Amino acid sequence: MKVSVCVPTYNHERYIAQMLDGALMQQTDFTFEIVIGDDASSDSSPTIIREYAQKHPGKIRAFLHSENQGPKEPREFAGRNNVLQLLKTCRGEYVAMCEGDDFWTDPMKLQKQVDFLDDHPDFSICHHNMLVIYEDGSPEHSFNKPDQKPVSTIVDILEDRWFMATASWMYRNHFLAHDFADWHAKAAAGDWAIMIQIAATGRIGYLPEMMGVYRKHSAGLSHVHSHSNQKFLQNRKEMFENVDHWLNYKYHGTIEKTLATYTERLAAF
Repeated sequence: MKVSVCVPTYNHERYIAQMLDGALMQQTDFTFEIVIGDDASSDSSPTIIREYAQKHPGKIRAFLHSENQGPKEPREFAGRNNVLQLLKTCRGEYVAMCEGDDFWTDPMKLQKQVDFLDDHPDFSICHHNMLVIYEDGSPEHSFNKPDQKPVSTIVDILEDRWFMATASWMYRNHFLAHDFADWHAKAAAGDWAIMIQIAATGRIGYLPEMMGVYRKHSAGLSHVHSHSNQKFLQNRKEMFENVDHWLNYKYHGTIEKTLATYTERLAAF
């Protein structure tokens, strides 16, 4: 299996069909699977997913949980267990992530990213630009700025810069053979935790094409994972401290500067 499309979803009945259509329209010269995990949605998401799985046997593997996988508390960790379980069930050489409320618009997206990673064995991640839309009517915009670097490294992430929309990820399936780092379970910012571990194994490539849509709405975790949330800021600081130790202080100078900014922010509360 070349690619696993990993789809964590919860109460996305209004969006999940559009997400699955965007994955199913992909034109590739390789096989790929769609691995979707519904975290005990209370809406009609499981029914919609079940219908798609029945129409596409062998293409969609659906894990429809009857109970929310948690953890329930703290709320900053919502959906964590569903995601980690899904990542471990992905059998592909590469994994492409797309949460249930986002979707892809370019039918060649997977092919372009696979071609990039196949041609660049020293890269562990490939991401691309996305269109950001807001359900509250705020103006839409691109996720990445025009000056986004074509090549990034783990240092860019450790400088506390986030430049990879989750639905744009494709990465080498490191977790096929390796467990998650010990500190991962304690980190509220699950996306950061995943990408730090992958970026520790290779460089990060960027494709400037806008190949999908990142949807921002009130139910999204970005409202909980905000810099006005003191608990989240404290957790983020602790994550960088744990990462510093995990990396054997190889990037200590960079992380030290990042920690100083969090100390400053926390002092303002």
